[in-house]
Formats: sequence, structure tokens, C-alpha cells
Amino acid sequence: MIRLLLGTAAAALAVYAALLALLWWGQERLLFMPDRLPPDHRFDVGADVQERWIEVPGARLSALHLQRPGARGLVFYLHGNAGSLDSWFVNADFWRSTGFDLFMIDYRGYGKSSGRISSQAQLEADVRAAWAAVAPQYAGRPVVLFGRSLGSGLAAGLAAELQPALTVLVSPYTSLRALAARHYPWVPVALLRYPLATDEALARVRTPVLLLHGGRDALIPPAHSEALAALAPQARLLLVPEAGHNDIQLFPAYLDGLRSALSAL
Repeated sequence: MIRLLLGTAAAALAVYAALLALLWWGQERLLFMPDRLPPDHRFDVGADVQERWIEVPGARLSALHLQRPGARGLVFYLHGNAGSLDSWFVNADFWRSTGFDLFMIDYRGYGKSSGRISSQAQLEADVRAAWAAVAPQYAGRPVVLFGRSLGSGLAAGLAAELQPALTVLVSPYTSLRALAARHYPWVPVALLRYPLATDEALARVRTPVLLLHGGRDALIPPAHSEALAALAPQARLLLVPEAGHNDIQLFPAYLDGLRSALSAL
């Protein structure tokens, strides 16, 4: 009986270890859910939106750039973990009405971008390269770093370096490790190769911060935004009570709060 129990325990440990190994090597498939677009795909987003390309080591990133004469500044937008520019570059009329230009990239493997994501350092370097490609056009004008869901950790990291006029984080997490611990408590957090510690980055941001979160967000609970707000005295938190994770942009309170923050710049 003892030998049977020991054998069963050993088999269970072996299965668990194999599962952890799969998670270590294959976690990109769990974190990143891109929609790929054919190379000849054409975006139907208006004549004032140009398609741009950013060359990075081993890949080429696709970007869309809404540009209007006399723009007040730029919103540099880092989107969530699923989809592509075809589904994220929407509501362009709202951005036009704010007087700000909009620049949005697809990460490696998303949309028309080539390559694949293989590390957090690579992902952060790609974001910095995209920023460097567009920043010179907006010297002397206010810049807003905007991150939604997955992009919130990337935006916070860049904001800690740049100290922009405003950082907007929509449905942010304190860290991906904290989020993983909530959804997968049986997985050691050290296994995650993408910790994306928004909390550590935001603590270094000294310029204004706007946090927007849906009160019914079941994927990233609003407690994450509340914890982030406590780290940054200059942060303002706007909760949209009826909104979830994927529909917050449909609520007037969200749009009004965002418009008000941009108008103040």
C-alpha cells in the first residue's frame, strides 16, 4: 500500500512538473491572442490615418497614425492582449474630437506585424522603438501614454521613463504576477516570464495619471486600480460601475472622463 501511494504521488508530481514545464515554454500562447491580418489588408479608418512601419530587431511592426493639422498633441496607445489594429483602432471620431493625434501599434505577431513575442524585454524594447519613431513629430506638445489591459503595464513602464503630460491606464493590473496568482493559484508565480509590474513602474511616475476601470470587470477586478491609485498621489481613479472588462469604452462616463482629462492638458 505504501509503495502504491508513493508511486501515485510520484506520478502526480511528474505530471505537475511536466505541466509547469509546458507553461514555462508555452506561456506566450496563454498571454497573447493575436488576430493575424494578410499582408495586403487595407484598414478602412479614414483619409487622415496613415499606415506606418517600425523596424525592430528581427521583425517589422505595423502601426496606424491618425494625424490632423494643428493637433494639440499625441496619444500613444498600447492595446490589449487579443485582436489587432483592425479591432482596436475604432472610435476614431472620438479622438478627432479631442484635438489629439493617435498612434497605435500592433505587437509582434499581431495584425500585419511580423515576428513573435519571446520575452518581456523584447516587448518593452519594441514599445520604446515605436515611441522613438513618432516622438520627434510632437516635440514641445503634450503627449499622453495610454495603456489598456495588457498595454497598461507597458504604458506605465514607458511613463516612468518619459514622465509624459498624462498617463491613462484602462483596466490595469498591479502586475501580471498578481493577476496570475488570482486566476491560477496552483502555478508558482516565479514561473511567469512576463511579470509586468505596473505597480513598481507607477510608483516612479510623477506626472498626472488617470485610471479608468469597470466596476463589473471580472477579469481584472477594480481592486487593482484602487491599489495603483494608492501608490500615486497624483492619480485620479474613475470607476464606471456598470462596465465590464471589454465594454468600458461604450459608457458615456468613460468617454466623458477621458475627454475631460485631455481637455485639461
